[in-house]
Amino acid sequence: MKYPPLPPEDLEHILRHTRKLWEELRGQRLFITGGTGFFGMWLLESFVQANDLLKLGASVTILTRDPAAFATKAPQLTNRKDLEFVVGDIRTFAFPAGDFRFVIHAATAANAKLNADDPREMRDVIVAGTARLLDFAAQAGTKKILFTSSGAVYGHQPVNQPYLSEDCVGNPDQLFADSAYGAGKIIAEQLCIENARQNDCEAKIARCFAFVGPHLPLDAHFAIGNFIGDALAGRIIRMTGDGTPLRSYLYASDLAIWLWTILFIGAPGRAYNVGSSKGLPVGRVAAEVAALVPGSKVGETRPSSPGSVSSHYVPDVRRAAAELGLREYVPLSEAIKKTIKWYGTVRY
Repeated sequence: MKYPPLPPEDLEHILRHTRKLWEELRGQRLFITGGTGFFGMWLLESFVQANDLLKLGASVTILTRDPAAFATKAPQLTNRKDLEFVVGDIRTFAFPAGDFRFVIHAATAANAKLNADDPREMRDVIVAGTARLLDFAAQAGTKKILFTSSGAVYGHQPVNQPYLSEDCVGNPDQLFADSAYGAGKIIAEQLCIENARQNDCEAKIARCFAFVGPHLPLDAHFAIGNFIGDALAGRIIRMTGDGTPLRSYLYASDLAIWLWTILFIGAPGRAYNVGSSKGLPVGRVAAEVAALVPGSKVGETRPSSPGSVSSHYVPDVRRAAAELGLREYVPLSEAIKKTIKWYGTVRY
């Protein structure tokens, strides 16, 4: 499958809101894990845009397990001199030579099936992978590390708590089968902070929630991605529940702005929620998708079990706003429209 470049207006939007931050990267090397995934594609294309227009003379080394697949996916990025690909597994990769002042650890086993079928493997990928990366960062003289964690570290959001803030003390309940992902992220966060103290390095934590945009998988465990995938394929948009769970979605260009900002000027040893605070029932989100694709229809919802409580997953993002000046620029309706338009040009 071949994907088109990201929309030029989105890359311009990212650069407009991060232009003053990039000077720190001038002439430097950056190492990225997870650089070929959803987050990674936005980070790489926005880096390339900044590197070209601002003439930074910077470079990025990307850890990947399959550079050939990436070349098919994004041919516009494969022959650039400022991008180098290193083949390896996050838990065992060979350390590339030289100094890397910046590291972004965005590799994650965010797979609902793996979390359910093999939680031990899920946790091991997160924890052992982070430990390996931190060993590399210590050797490479890294000064700033961004770790993309998850809102899953908070556990299940209480119904009487409209937002999850960074000060929430709830953790994933170890008795639940789906807790391995969140538990692994908690340990990985601790490893990052401990490593930073020992190696004169700044570690910043981005606790990421839910997003929408080009490169979001349309056939995974992301509800809005599945809705868009169903609509574009001419299928009835499937609802797996009663449509009442509350979710919020940040558009991917805003996500990139937030991640770059946290890396460069986020406080050391600080966690920031990354996402939108504008929660909506998933049934309404499905309806918004259907309204934008002619002929689309939302399937029937399934009645909830007696006594069941609707789940919420919505972040409090006031810390990112107050400390870093971050905010949501792209409204959800526009974000969905842009995602649908981009996927309509994908060559299958």
